[in-house]
Amino acid sequence: MTFLIVIIALALIFDYINGFHDAANSIATIVSTKVLTPFQAVVWAAFFNFVAFFIFKDHGVANTIAKTVHEDFITLPVIFSGLIAAIFWNLLTWWFGIPSSSSHTLIGGFAGAAIAHAGIGSVNSEKVMEIASFIILAPVVGMIVAFIISLWFINSFRKGPAPKIVSLVVIALVFIFLYFNLQTDPAKLKTHFDSYLLKVIFTGANFKWILLAFILLIMAGFTFFLSTLNAARSNQWFKRLQLVSSAAFSIGHGGNDAQKVMGIITAALIANGSISSFDEMPTWVPLSCYAAIGLGTMSGGWKIVKTMGTRITKVTPFEGVAAETAGAITLFVTEALKIPVSTTHTITGSIIGVGATKRLSAVRWGVTINLLWAWILTIPVSGVIAALVYYVVKTML
Repeated sequence: MTFLIVIIALALIFDYINGFHDAANSIATIVSTKVLTPFQAVVWAAFFNFVAFFIFKDHGVANTIAKTVHEDFITLPVIFSGLIAAIFWNLLTWWFGIPSSSSHTLIGGFAGAAIAHAGIGSVNSEKVMEIASFIILAPVVGMIVAFIISLWFINSFRKGPAPKIVSLVVIALVFIFLYFNLQTDPAKLKTHFDSYLLKVIFTGANFKWILLAFILLIMAGFTFFLSTLNAARSNQWFKRLQLVSSAAFSIGHGGNDAQKVMGIITAALIANGSISSFDEMPTWVPLSCYAAIGLGTMSGGWKIVKTMGTRITKVTPFEGVAAETAGAITLFVTEALKIPVSTTHTITGSIIGVGATKRLSAVRWGVTINLLWAWILTIPVSGVIAALVYYVVKTML
């Protein structure tokens, strides 16, 4: 029992570290654009990290994390070793100001310790490959969505009819979506969609989609007035909108990242025999995980803020809104698909996307390539560290 308590404590410590390590993901653009002071930004982000507890109820990402290693090979020493490796790598990358993925270091550590324990067959390779593929896909999706949103805003500054037609289409789609979610019997809708994602959107935990729909509605409505504003006034409005987009991204960050630790703690409870299945996860697990990541975010992560907010590309309030909205959309969709993704990768891709709308040279590709190397190395390096820790732990037990 004592070993289980130590593992739970380590998991929550990792969650806390995840919060201040990834605080930059939520606040880098809003601080660099001077919409909020650093202190105001971390309080804002931490609050919405915790709000995610009331929005994300299916815990699909947590379940995926728990299944990266086959249940028969999950032991308390394996989980302990994975957490030690993940904490070490997170602190090391934070110290050097490298925005690596807390998600992938946790997955790499968990898998590496399991391989040391029972060989490569202990790892659920299908789940790990699915997660690893999103090292590339998450930033690419974020980049594309941010690029599209940026072009939408840029064209809305013009007085032609095309941007307004696009906005009307978006508004119409949002109202159709809200009609289905608010007035239609979900049981009947299940027969209407073949796509898994559409089923989740229209019949799953709908509040997160309704929230995202209202954000898009605000954005679409705002674009009608952009052509009437001068540069100074539009900048002021984008600063106000950035409060909304930053809040949405922080909700996505909390909802995605806290679940990863929930998955680890639940796996430990199952391995210890405290519960028999993932469905029996006690309420204190998600509550403590969301609280820990929120407290971690309040501690900040100023070294990484500089990289994310200024070194990749110079970000304006307009670009901050586009990047954060794109990041939020990506996180909400991947959470619905039960795929753990890196908020670091997502917001980095989104920032690159808005930078590319100016010109490709506006993005500091040297910095971006260095970040990419850190992302690629995170899972294998964490795995090796976890395996070494496991061998030490094994000799001591």
